[in-house]
Formats: sequence, C-alpha cells, structure tokens
Amino acid sequence: MKTAEVDLESIEKMVRAFYATLIKDDLVGPFFIKALGDDLDSGKWREHYGTLDRFWLLMMTGEEGYRGDPYMVHAFMGTLTVEIFDRWLEIFYNQVHTQFTPKIADKFYTKGQTIARRFMQGLEIGEFASDEDDEY
Repeated sequence: MKTAEVDLESIEKMVRAFYATLIKDDLVGPFFIKALGDDLDSGKWREHYGTLDRFWLLMMTGEEGYRGDPYMVHAFMGTLTVEIFDRWLEIFYNQVHTQFTPKIADKFYTKGQTIARRFMQGLEIGEFASDEDDEY
C-alpha cells in the first residue's frame, strides 16, 4: 500500500530505498560511491541519510531541522551532465511513485525537478551553460 502521509518515517524509507537503487546505477552511482563509498551502512552514509531526511522533511512539510548548503556539497562531485541529472530524476521519480500516493509523489518529484534545475543553473550545465556569443 502506498504511503499517503509525509513524515520523518516515510522520508527515511524513501531516502534509503532511493540511494540503494541509485548507487547501483552505472551513470549516477559512481559519483556517490566516490564521495561516500559503497557501504550504505557506513558512518558517511548514515550522516548523509540524516542530512537528506531533514532536507526532504523541510522541502515537503516546512518542518525546520535542515541546515546546510546542498549546492556547495554537490558542486565538487566531478563533471556532472544533463544526462546525469536526468537519470537522477528518473530514479527519483520511480522511487517516490513506488512509495507514495500520486499526489504526494508528484509533489516530491516537482521539488526534485526544481532542485535539479537550480543545480544545473548554478553549475552552468546544459541549457544553463553560458554562451560567449550571448549578449546581455
């Protein structure tokens, strides 16, 4: 049965299932394995999970608890491409739609798209890459 409420427990379940799938992906997984390792039970991953749990709780409910700058952490992960962000979004879409009712899953996914777009814009990837011929 799909989850119809967003709370810390449902977010924790989603985050762990999402990253268990993500690190197995040939395109996206290597970035996270390089940064955090492939042992999802390690201290690095547990710390990351806690950060992500609080981040998504804030994004979805407005509940305070997350402190940080997600952009700066990801800015140094390596050469990121539109294809990597698209694959991240595809895996994210599948996970939230597997776990949550459609209305909640769509809200998660819309927030994920916004975050991905902001990251790409900040990293000047894809349509957000600066073009020297553009005049401002």
